[in-house]
Amino acid sequence: MNTKEQMHRQDLERLKLLRYMDDDFMTVCLADNIAGVELILRIVLEREDITVKSVRTQEPLKNLQGRSAILDVYAVDNTGKAYDIEIQRSDSGTGAKRARHNSSLLDAHILKAGEDTESIPDSYVIFITENDVMKGNQPIYSVERYVTIGKNKVLFNDGSHILYVNGKYRGNDKIGKLMHDFLCTEPEDMNFEALAKKARYFKQDEKGVAAMCKIMEDMRNEAAREAAREAALDTAKEAAKRMIKKGKMTLDEIADCVPVLSMDELKELEAEVMQLA
Repeated sequence: MNTKEQMHRQDLERLKLLRYMDDDFMTVCLADNIAGVELILRIVLEREDITVKSVRTQEPLKNLQGRSAILDVYAVDNTGKAYDIEIQRSDSGTGAKRARHNSSLLDAHILKAGEDTESIPDSYVIFITENDVMKGNQPIYSVERYVTIGKNKVLFNDGSHILYVNGKYRGNDKIGKLMHDFLCTEPEDMNFEALAKKARYFKQDEKGVAAMCKIMEDMRNEAAREAAREAALDTAKEAAKRMIKKGKMTLDEIADCVPVLSMDELKELEAEVMQLA
């Protein structure tokens, strides 16, 4: 068996273990899966009136400074409300500042030039976490802003909503059944057909399996390319440091020798070298 065949066999074994809680698999299964996204939103938000108009996965959003985030699932309903569904297996990716950042990007994205800010639709950032990151043994944690008036707190009602869904929850209700499906590897054992149908296609259908294996191969190749880029960057930085230490070249001259490094990066390296000197 050659290396390519071994890789393919490993991909098939890995595919069997993938779940919606694995963000790469989830984004593939929810791409253009309006019924699946609608199901998730209706259960998490406890609203049967949500009608999803569009779904995009791995959606990049940027702010005015060019700072970006790639949303796992970006959806818009028929009233213009925007939803960001994020899968987080690691607790480190669920911080309050990240939730705030994603929420601000959603607002900046949905408010068009010239529109009154008072007309901006509500936005929802939903983290589905493998662990109970809030440690409160609750199925869902809702984060809202409040105004403190004396000893009372009144909902600010700015339309910005952040929710954390506890993947550990297993109650005998819709959210418990949904979290079961997110951690389930077998489509036949899932509760909701809108999720099971896509999982079944990518795990069992010949065309779906081939598509998923191609995606995993592409991801592996991209990871290898990224590793090569990082290695080349590290090599360039070490070379630039040696040039800076010798003190015989200006930063402009060093930039000509190592064009992969920006002037800002060279200035940071220069400061680092000077600090260690």
